[in-house]
Amino acid sequence: MTTPLLDVRDLVVEYHVRGGSFRAVDTVSFTVHKGRTLAIVGESGCGKSTIACAIVRLLKPSSGQILLDGTDIAPLSERRMRPLRSRVQMVFQDPYASLDPHLSAQDIVAEPLRLRGVRSAAERRATAAELIDRVGLPSSALERRPAEFSGGQRQRIGIARALASSPELLVCDEATSALDVSVQAQVLALLEDLQRDTGLTCIVISHNLGVVRQISADVVVMRAGRVVESGPTADVLAAPKEPYTRALRRAALDPTAMTGRKPRAFVTAREEIPA
Repeated sequence: MTTPLLDVRDLVVEYHVRGGSFRAVDTVSFTVHKGRTLAIVGESGCGKSTIACAIVRLLKPSSGQILLDGTDIAPLSERRMRPLRSRVQMVFQDPYASLDPHLSAQDIVAEPLRLRGVRSAAERRATAAELIDRVGLPSSALERRPAEFSGGQRQRIGIARALASSPELLVCDEATSALDVSVQAQVLALLEDLQRDTGLTCIVISHNLGVVRQISADVVVMRAGRVVESGPTADVLAAPKEPYTRALRRAALDPTAMTGRKPRAFVTAREEIPA
């Protein structure tokens, strides 16, 4: 087994609410090895997106460690975190809201290069064009703005923008959930190709076990902010040990879950899960 690129230990994230605090992530631990894909799966509201935001330090954890190649980034100030941000990038769920509608695709992808210190505008634009080509968009896409693309094409731009920072770890937060099935398959294939070609390490946040089964080597199953089961994806999905994981698997296989019902609705309707 390769050395862990990411080692999350006893991660806690709390939100301040009226009258106290809400613990969205409760002592969560897992590792992600270099060149592999880990999926974090669970119903809506289980804390998986909060974990994603903590890993890329859009949120500062309440306690615990986030070891990136041995360096604990959890307690770092924004100033100390800034040089490390290029190493961990995120692809967001909504490919339209996460892109600046006033910039062309080429300028969107070139912006991280400017932040990395690439001073030559010509070099930034040339590199952006190469990345746009790498994610499967035609050269005619360079000067178009986000509103002129389909959802799947916008998500490819988001992936290209993330790749512009040359990250070691790519966090995909429900990156295919807003796409139809055929486009979803294309984006997943793109991520698999990028990982094979570059050795990229990925974390995929999803409520869709079909996505998890296709793309991840390892899986963490969450419920109410806690890890309830984890291990190799094939083993966990073939023979889940926890009732909650079994209910999620049935939700993925049942036709009623394919018409817009998320796992929470299905699980609640079909089975009482022990706390």
